[in-house]
Amino acid sequence: MHIREIFERHTVACSFEFFPPKTDESARELYESISALKTLKPAYVSITYGAGGSTRGLTHDLVVRLSATMPFPVVSHLTCVGSEREEIEGILDRYAQCGILNIMALRGDLPRDPEEQGRSAFPHAVDLVGFIRDRYPEMGIGVAGYPEGHHETPNRMTEMDHLKAKVDAGADYICTQLFYDNHDFFDFRERCLAAGITVPIVAGIMPVTSRKNMIRMSELALGTRIPGKLMRALARARTTEQVRSVGIHWASEQVRDLIDNQVAGLHFYTLNRSNATQKIYENLGVASSADFEDSPLFP
Repeated sequence: MHIREIFERHTVACSFEFFPPKTDESARELYESISALKTLKPAYVSITYGAGGSTRGLTHDLVVRLSATMPFPVVSHLTCVGSEREEIEGILDRYAQCGILNIMALRGDLPRDPEEQGRSAFPHAVDLVGFIRDRYPEMGIGVAGYPEGHHETPNRMTEMDHLKAKVDAGADYICTQLFYDNHDFFDFRERCLAAGITVPIVAGIMPVTSRKNMIRMSELALGTRIPGKLMRALARARTTEQVRSVGIHWASEQVRDLIDNQVAGLHFYTLNRSNATQKIYENLGVASSADFEDSPLFP
């Protein structure tokens, strides 16, 4: 199913993100998580890369396998920096042959070697988006958005220009980086409207499940801001389970507020675990993603 059709069918398109396992044990855990989360009826799931695109081959294999065996569409992440045109075209040809219709088009982490950067056929995500739209017009395309701003673009107006260019090149929707303050998302959404960006914007949600996890993910996300109220709540927690409870409660309130304010979609960064996402649904009194759309807010 094309991503545009998914957003047309769902008032709130809920999705889950996974990354490819590297060991037999992690593979078993992943498929257990997918099986558990399948009952929540996501509109789609996405498969990401490891840091620096380190699991590209595993990603493609997992995408093809899930597409053939699961009852929901699969979106594959595809990074372009450091890649030749033939390599990207080969990946997309394989997806097209397997009936995989949706891609999350990303630049990816810059190589440390400047010469490698120069060898990229697609130096920026907008170049990849344009290539996919031209060469594979049947495919749906997602791009990344940054509610707190992109660390490489301090000027927020320039950042919007870059995002608008990706949409104009053919992107069908925007999925945001994780954030912990909904005001940042709402402000980002307003900035998009002011820039003439009208495609669906999906909010990225990742609950804090441990202090170590919070620090690591903030570093990987290059400075995700932890609100003072959340920091104080986490400081009061004495055990790992209490920290997890605080994080899941905070994320549950984020989701409630986002739904109340007509978010187009919710994207749960699962870290290949099912418990936290399941608990958020329980906290909000819903059995599946379909229940979000049955809210009286959406007559």
